[in-house]
Amino acid sequence: MKILIPTAKELNLLSQTSPHQLSQKSQKIVDTILNHRSIKDLAVFYKISKEKAQEEYLPLRQLQTGQALAAPALDLFNGLMYRNIDRNLSETEKNYVKKRVFITSALYGISNAYDAMAAHRLDFTQTLSINGKSLKNYWQKDYDRFLEKQGPFISLLSSEFESVFSKKYREQLIQVQFMENKNGQLKTHATISKKARGKCLSQMIKQDITQVSQLKALTFDGFVYDASLSSPQKLVFIKKV
Repeated sequence: MKILIPTAKELNLLSQTSPHQLSQKSQKIVDTILNHRSIKDLAVFYKISKEKAQEEYLPLRQLQTGQALAAPALDLFNGLMYRNIDRNLSETEKNYVKKRVFITSALYGISNAYDAMAAHRLDFTQTLSINGKSLKNYWQKDYDRFLEKQGPFISLLSSEFESVFSKKYREQLIQVQFMENKNGQLKTHATISKKARGKCLSQMIKQDITQVSQLKALTFDGFVYDASLSSPQKLVFIKKV
């Protein structure tokens, strides 16, 4: 079993301590972002203010020149999902992560959750042409190739990251959906999903979940698997509130 999780916009910059060199493929992305772009151009690209773009420029230059510091990806990201992951892990639990948990990124492709990453601002919604390809097309073969490994593949991803896979491979993913039942009304939204993904992953790590049948039996933070709403490629967990 392999588990896929997304990156996050919020970062723990204090986690970065080690020198970092990008792969050739990631280097091409940074070079393309910076190529002939002024601070004003960066602001337009990121859809942020000129002041914020100025703040983004130095980290990009450090990435480009190999001067950026990095941290294990699981420690670097600090969005809502990550804050709901217990990252104080035993050696056994760390080994589980190294074997089974992988992070999808617009800059790094698919990496193990303990691989080094540097702070960066990039997602698949941004318009960037690299050798005539969009970011999604640029990474698609790499993403698809990952699914040629031994599965099953559990997706705790948002649709943004799932859409990078070609249709043939995307259909291999086993999606996990989280919903709340309030007075008989089922609802889901980003906050529910992000928190639940973190809680779910924590329990998968702690309980050494390696099979889909074990995942279905998992309970966490009030969430319970609902067979009536699920299918072989979509596991639905419901929480009564």
